[in-house]
Amino acid sequence: MNTAHHSPGRLFGDLKVRPKLMVLHNVFFLVLTCAVYFSLMPLLEQRVLQARAREINLITRLFSQGAAHTELAIYGFQQGEPDQLNVPPALRPLLTAHPGVVRLDPADPSFAFRYSASTSQYSRVRLPYDFYEEVLSRARRTLLAVLGLVYVFAVLMLELLVMPRYLYRPIRAIVRADEAVRLGEREREMVEEDEILGDEIGQIMRSRNASVAELRRHEDELRRHEEELKAANEDLTRKNHMLETARRSMVEQDRLASLGMLSASVAHEMNTPLAVLHGSIEQLLEKARDQATTERLARMLRVAGRLRKISESLLDFARVRKDDFSPIPLRELIEESWGLVGIDEKAAGVRFENLAPEDARVYGNQDRLVQVFVNLLRNALYAVGKPGSVLVRTEVRREEGRDVRVVAVEDNGPGIPEDVLPHIFDAFVTTRLDARGTGLGLTVAEGIVQQHHGSITASNRPEGGARLEVRLPMAPAPAAGADTLIQSTQP
Repeated sequence: MNTAHHSPGRLFGDLKVRPKLMVLHNVFFLVLTCAVYFSLMPLLEQRVLQARAREINLITRLFSQGAAHTELAIYGFQQGEPDQLNVPPALRPLLTAHPGVVRLDPADPSFAFRYSASTSQYSRVRLPYDFYEEVLSRARRTLLAVLGLVYVFAVLMLELLVMPRYLYRPIRAIVRADEAVRLGEREREMVEEDEILGDEIGQIMRSRNASVAELRRHEDELRRHEEELKAANEDLTRKNHMLETARRSMVEQDRLASLGMLSASVAHEMNTPLAVLHGSIEQLLEKARDQATTERLARMLRVAGRLRKISESLLDFARVRKDDFSPIPLRELIEESWGLVGIDEKAAGVRFENLAPEDARVYGNQDRLVQVFVNLLRNALYAVGKPGSVLVRTEVRREEGRDVRVVAVEDNGPGIPEDVLPHIFDAFVTTRLDARGTGLGLTVAEGIVQQHHGSITASNRPEGGARLEVRLPMAPAPAAGADTLIQSTQP
């Protein structure tokens, strides 16, 4: 185990600057105080003891010479019987045997005794030992107090005035600036000029500011080059995409041109049998008697009429169209579209729900919008299994400064493959593996919606299944009376 990291020197070195300096200058002032105290006190004690010795010697001499009472009064001079003066019994024979000789009390040297043969009285005087002890004690206390006050004053001056201004604050400024560099806060990463002093710490601050500024300059230059490279890469990617789109568009244009010629010929061939079919259904409708047959023949008549309109649209596939636009009840439009789709046997066992409000209306051509929703509902029908569900819901949104009606066709099928989703509205794209998918249904539907000044998008639902949203211009709610027909020429 390495004990170097736990040594006192290492522990002291790991302290922050302020605690470290506090320890250092406290130790310094403590040593200085002790040095002053132990230098002055022995000298003072020597002087006081010398003065005490001289005074006691003088008192003893005067006392032994029988000085007057007034001269020794301040030292407690007294005369009287031994018992009055508390003369120790052991000293009484000695004092009597040697008149005029001064004897000290063995138990308390502060008292001196003398016997006078001429007056046959004892005398006592108190020597000033206690006074000089008190002087020394007061000197020690005073010196300690003065040194303590100087110590506290010096520490407070350092900690409150000198060190915070000239050391702690510059260090905190450097720490804050380095923290801002670490966090990427450029507005705080430079030490302010008014905080930089002219000492070595100020030189460190200026050098650090210059290094950070140079680093940021290199970073900005590198970021600028990176953005230029990214922009060039995006431009190259965009041009490659445009090139690829143009290449695919040329192929699709060739196929659409061929399809246009084919559709025109097919339309010519379909017109005659469709006219016969339409007439036959009308004749049967005139002869029908029960309501079920009448409703079924009426539906067949609408389908035949729609086929004729599709045939007409095939003929003017590449020509400019002029359609009649009017307010259309959205719920009825969805119901009619599902009625045409529901003829398919796959509709059995599939739950259909139309949540469009009764008063929801859009501007458009009903036959063309039926073509759109028939396509979307048929795709949803073929995507779900049994039992499956197809749901149509609507909402109003504010987009590009206008209110639009959003119609969402949702199913609970497998959804649209992620690789197909970005190209779902391109021509000849299909995810159906049977022979019924041509890949043109959503392309045609998108064209029709765009002719209605709307848009169509496709996505997958988080819970599973596909969601296709059609945005169409809203029509106002019907007024009291018949709807007003609005003619609009669309490119």
